[in-house]
Amino acid sequence: MMLLVPADVLRPRRPDEHFADEAEAARQAGIGVAVIDHDAFVRGQADGTAVGRVPEGADAVYRGWMLRSEQYAALVRAVAGRGVSLRTSHEQYRRAHELPGWYSAIEGHTPESVWTSGDDRRDFLQACAALGAGPAVLRDYSKSMKHYWHEASFIPDVVDRDAAWRVASRFRQLRGDDYAGGFVLRRFESFVGAEVRTWWVEGSCRLVTAHPDTPEHQPAAEFDLTAVEASVRALDLPFVTVDFALRDDGRWRIVEIGDGQVSDRPRSTPAAELIAALNIEDR
Repeated sequence: MMLLVPADVLRPRRPDEHFADEAEAARQAGIGVAVIDHDAFVRGQADGTAVGRVPEGADAVYRGWMLRSEQYAALVRAVAGRGVSLRTSHEQYRRAHELPGWYSAIEGHTPESVWTSGDDRRDFLQACAALGAGPAVLRDYSKSMKHYWHEASFIPDVVDRDAAWRVASRFRQLRGDDYAGGFVLRRFESFVGAEVRTWWVEGSCRLVTAHPDTPEHQPAAEFDLTAVEASVRALDLPFVTVDFALRDDGRWRIVEIGDGQVSDRPRSTPAAELIAALNIEDR
């Protein structure tokens, strides 16, 4: 098994500094490491040189910056040209990376959601009607803008269609070319405390960590995954992260699922711990 990481922009033979500790941990565990030109895939200009430093004929796992689904598909094709197979297929990546791909499997454990295809106002207003009255949180298929909470994320009541559309318009403006798929409206639920990130390989939780936004807040000892294990396993995905938040009624809720290859690791979790938990070297 081989670990693929983005190359440093200024020193293209070396891993990007953000992933250098994971690359070193992989090497210490006896796992081969190769760098790719991440920016070439983002620009849509990837050719053989973007993966020119990837050895031929190995299975691989990517750990790097987020890629749109079509960009990941290009990565799959590029490494396939060198006889390399990524553990996560393009179709599996899309299902993990985009909310419509994972929502149905965990519907009872996550806020009610509706979505559109594209960014048409009429479709957005129909989605508001489908969700029904009350507050909602806006995102697209792959990302929210929670750091712009009041202007591009939180909708106090979807019944106020003009106000809801103003939030959606600002969200669309901020996302720009990174806008993915369509608008997603999620029923607002009140959460308390920091989120918890969990790491799953082949349907089994291998590691529980703090969330990267709050690396100093370690999960409470009583955090329990029993109620959701079957639902996450039903996703049938090779490597995902599942983020949880504690609702104000004391119930843990899934707030996000992502492909584990592009999910950030909190700095409070040693790189070696993640590499060991993923068990990449034994697969």
